[in-house]
Amino acid sequence: MADSMISTNAAHVPETHMHTETDNPLPPPTHAQSIASPINLILFALLLTLVYLRLRPKPTPTLSKPPPPIVFRVFTPPMLKPYNGENNMPVYLAVNGKVFDVSNGRNFYGPGGPYENFAGRDASRGLACGSFDEDMLTKDLEGPLDDLKGLGEEEWEAMRGWEERFQEKYLVVGKLVAVGDQEAPKEGS
Repeated sequence: MADSMISTNAAHVPETHMHTETDNPLPPPTHAQSIASPINLILFALLLTLVYLRLRPKPTPTLSKPPPPIVFRVFTPPMLKPYNGENNMPVYLAVNGKVFDVSNGRNFYGPGGPYENFAGRDASRGLACGSFDEDMLTKDLEGPLDDLKGLGEEEWEAMRGWEERFQEKYLVVGKLVAVGDQEAPKEGS
């Protein structure tokens, strides 16, 4: 009787609702899909690389060695002469008795620059006269400093202008005195 009920009930179900194995033929799975496909492995490697680059320890920045401290000194012309930018020396020049460290302007005042004649020297007369010639410099480094006699008012004004520019831009590292001056350093000091 149970068989007859099933068959009679099946007869009342419309054909469109009956499901059989032939209605939707899916092939049986032959193997399971793997997450280890080549594209997934590449994406995973890329993700690991990005995470590493983001989280890796950063090297501690090293600060460059600071320049040696500059001490205000008293210079004589022979003591100032080596500060001409050659042999990795700083570039100093004197204007109106003040010695300036113009090393930041090495392209102008150091070897090969347009003002190279003034490096390691008293540049007062040359700057006042607007001349870069060698004859503007004191020849005898052991003698007295240039007293700047013979300069006109315009030349004094030009020299003061240069001195102000240097004071705004460069450090004053010392003062220039003549050899034998009471402020001049003694031999061996």
